[in-house]
Amino acid sequence: MATFVDRVVLHLQAGNGGHGCVSVLREKFKPLGGPDGGDGGHGGSVKLVVDPQVHTLLDFHFRPHIKAQSGVGGGGGNRDGAKGRDLVLKVPDGTVVMTPEGEVLADLIGADASFDAARGGRGGRGNASLANSRRKVPGFAELGEPGDTLDVVLELKSVADVGLVGYPSAGKSSLISVVSAAKPKIADYPFTTLVPNLGVVQAGEKTFTMADVPGLIPGAATGKGLGLEFLRHIERCAVLAHVIDCAALETERDPISDIETLEAELAAYGGLEDRPRVVVLNKIDVPDARDLAEIVRPDLEARGYTVFEISAVTREGLRELTFALSKLVEENRLAIAPAEPSRIIIRPMAVDDSGFTITRESEPDPEAEEQTTVWVLRGPRPERWVRQTNFDNDEAIGYLADRLDRLGVEDALAKAGASAGDTVRISTWEFDWHPDAGEYIAGPRGTDIRLEEKNHRPTAAARLAARKARRERTVVPEEAAWVGTLKAEQLTEDDWS
Repeated sequence: MATFVDRVVLHLQAGNGGHGCVSVLREKFKPLGGPDGGDGGHGGSVKLVVDPQVHTLLDFHFRPHIKAQSGVGGGGGNRDGAKGRDLVLKVPDGTVVMTPEGEVLADLIGADASFDAARGGRGGRGNASLANSRRKVPGFAELGEPGDTLDVVLELKSVADVGLVGYPSAGKSSLISVVSAAKPKIADYPFTTLVPNLGVVQAGEKTFTMADVPGLIPGAATGKGLGLEFLRHIERCAVLAHVIDCAALETERDPISDIETLEAELAAYGGLEDRPRVVVLNKIDVPDARDLAEIVRPDLEARGYTVFEISAVTREGLRELTFALSKLVEENRLAIAPAEPSRIIIRPMAVDDSGFTITRESEPDPEAEEQTTVWVLRGPRPERWVRQTNFDNDEAIGYLADRLDRLGVEDALAKAGASAGDTVRISTWEFDWHPDAGEYIAGPRGTDIRLEEKNHRPTAAARLAARKARRERTVVPEEAAWVGTLKAEQLTEDDWS
């Protein structure tokens, strides 16, 4: 079983940020010493780094689920939570990071090249960090932000200067084994080579790398054989060498038709039209193969190919081949512009950029059988604030409303035409918009007077005052006259008796 893996799907989970702490200092003779809740620690990120000692993605094949460490929540006494450790994944040189849909996120070439695949969540602030002149002792804290969760596809594309292309059993593995220190498996049956092999070739004072990929057959670009799976390993090659078996036993094959078939498969794969080609006629140690090579060489040279006749067994013609390939590789290196050092790019925010956008959307209302208006607010800061808000705490909700107001969301909704009671959606949360909610008024910790429901039931003091007023109310004139007559008659009867 081959232990070479060049394509894996990773399920990445960055660490979540720790929650902030709600705490009030309590000491002897200091019943209210002020807020002392600490901040939560940031979650760990997942980073991909190129390691020259890694040559396969086999480890990720058996462990595709990657999760970084989460941050620790804050504590009382101004104790901040610990940060989660970043998770560094070592990948081979030439690894391409893509989304499942095929979008390229990063192309990691060169030692120590890195890519931040998943960002850890930000830790929430404790109530000590949220205290200000208005909220002296906040009764809430921010929640930790969840880390990024995504799936990525890692594809390994070998970084080599020369790629050997040919039919199965054409002698590619034998060639790379005699010109370099590579030790691929060599046998007398097709598809002996199941994985790409890399070798370093020395040509005088010059060195270059050579890649041997599994053999191509007609239809390889459409999935036949092993060609489609490993054609990606010759995408980075500067020179392509067609290795032709001149001693093939199949009577229907000849070097010209083999090259035409190989070129058709490379064209079907795409992206390799500009690479220089050379033709290597192998196995000339066989008399019939040498005669065939001498016959087809003029035709190949007439087509513009540079032809070399070699024997991997007797090593005939290998010196000329290696020096010619080294010259082509050196010309390609000189033609490539030197890589410029990375620069620090500062992109300041535009003057008219508010940091958020508001769009109006209509959604069907099944109860009213009509379209309802929903205002969708998008922006990195509002969405992050919503994720960090504890909606079980009225004071935290009021703090979110004040932050959105200071950002300019209230004015933007009014200018867009929103009416009181309209639905505003931020991330996955929906709110009813009520402008002019009023200024913040300090109350008991964890409460916000602006969010309290209006209670029309009179208080106990109001009911007692109303009762006293009813007892001391003034009598009407008609009733007073009747009561006075009754008293006079009663006094007369008493005096008479």
